[in-house]
Amino acid sequence: MNQTRPIKLLDRLQRFTWAAFLLALPVTSFPFFPPAVGGEALVRPLSIYPLLILIAVAVLPRLFTRPLPRTLLSLLPFVFVALASSLISLLSGIEPALGISVNARVLRGVFTLAIGCAVYLTVALLPESEADLAFSLRWILIGCALALFWGSLQAVYIIHFDERWFSLLSRMQEFISTRRLLPDRISGLTYEPHWFAEQINVLLVPAALAGILNRRTVFPWRWKWLTVEWLLMGWAIALLPFTYSRSGVLNLILLTSISVLIIRLKHARDKSSLPAGLAPARQSRFHHLLEAMLVLLVLIVPIYLIGQKNQFFARLWEYWQHPEQIPNTYLSYLGLDARLVFNEAAYNTYQAHPFLGVGLGNYAFYFEEMLPYRPLSNIPEVLLMITPEPGRDRLVTAKNLYLRLLAETGMLGTAAFFAFLIANLGCALFLWLSPRKISHHWGAVSLCGFFAISLSAFTYDSFVIPNMWVMLGIISAAPHVLGRQYPEEGL
Repeated sequence: MNQTRPIKLLDRLQRFTWAAFLLALPVTSFPFFPPAVGGEALVRPLSIYPLLILIAVAVLPRLFTRPLPRTLLSLLPFVFVALASSLISLLSGIEPALGISVNARVLRGVFTLAIGCAVYLTVALLPESEADLAFSLRWILIGCALALFWGSLQAVYIIHFDERWFSLLSRMQEFISTRRLLPDRISGLTYEPHWFAEQINVLLVPAALAGILNRRTVFPWRWKWLTVEWLLMGWAIALLPFTYSRSGVLNLILLTSISVLIIRLKHARDKSSLPAGLAPARQSRFHHLLEAMLVLLVLIVPIYLIGQKNQFFARLWEYWQHPEQIPNTYLSYLGLDARLVFNEAAYNTYQAHPFLGVGLGNYAFYFEEMLPYRPLSNIPEVLLMITPEPGRDRLVTAKNLYLRLLAETGMLGTAAFFAFLIANLGCALFLWLSPRKISHHWGAVSLCGFFAISLSAFTYDSFVIPNMWVMLGIISAAPHVLGRQYPEEGL
């Protein structure tokens, strides 16, 4: 008994810390961080605190005592290429920018990649059973529910602005994020509205949507067909437009439409393969089209209604009402010129350094040199980045993960990272095509998560924001765990 008590206490500590880690994911810029763990960085995930405990009590022991998911090995080539590219850049004689040296920039880039890999490793290793996977997903959704609740309180002043209410929430936000709230957009528990939208799309939507379409829930409560996943999905659809994130809204529409289409077609095909007499009548193409139109309607109506309160966001559809009267192109009218310039500069950097890139974080040093040949006088965001200003010490980023990989790790690093993504896609498809229903459910979660990551990577480029790594960890863990729990199925 005396020997088992410490083991039980350690298990309870690990389970509590694991829940705390998943619950803390929505907080991405926690203000109370010491300099030693990134206290001066823009991205400061609160989940790093429980992550450090988990690495000590759970991850490190498992590395030497448990079999590892094979997808972990596919990440190593990318890490090696990224490190090699970064080390070579230290010998390139890059001049400092805004008082920041290449040594500091590379160190921060390697540190953020290390944190991302640590998150992925932890999420991929900790689950040991299907119950553990469900436990993980449940706490992810609980954390997202807290973020939705806080975002809903912010939506109140969007619907009807009240100075006292806004000031109260802004003061409270100072204990959650390094940035105060915006009066015309909601940020949830994150640093900025786009991060909140991306968080909903990558963490909440895949888990909720897969549960809804497969009629499964990771929570003990349900009432007939109504589950917690249904409530969270509806809540997210109603709230996400208040972020006024154009890419976030577009990704929600694409992700939901693609997921519904693929999962419903799979269900229809499975039913049609049943023996004669048992198979229900095939649904007509008209029925599937009607269902798809209904899903789009449910998504688009709240986006349109809420978008009326933000004239800049309403440009998404106003342009097409009288396009001949607007001199700008559609993307320019949406205010995306600066983002396109960042993307073009990143691609130009890749073309100048095609094999290994310029090293992690070093795209910022080449930005001005690699700007495209186009007028910049009407793009103030770009002018601000290339104009020295006292007190401004934040360097520009590519704002696109794929282009950042090309610019900073070259074709070798990008190919290695895509190999890692393809390995995870293989895990998702393996589960999705399994005849066992529980495997099919986790395959749906994995496929939806993979689609979410692939779409959101066009508009973010951070290695340290944990959303991508958490979902990839779930995708890697699921076949490994289910394969051990149900070896007779050949998973």
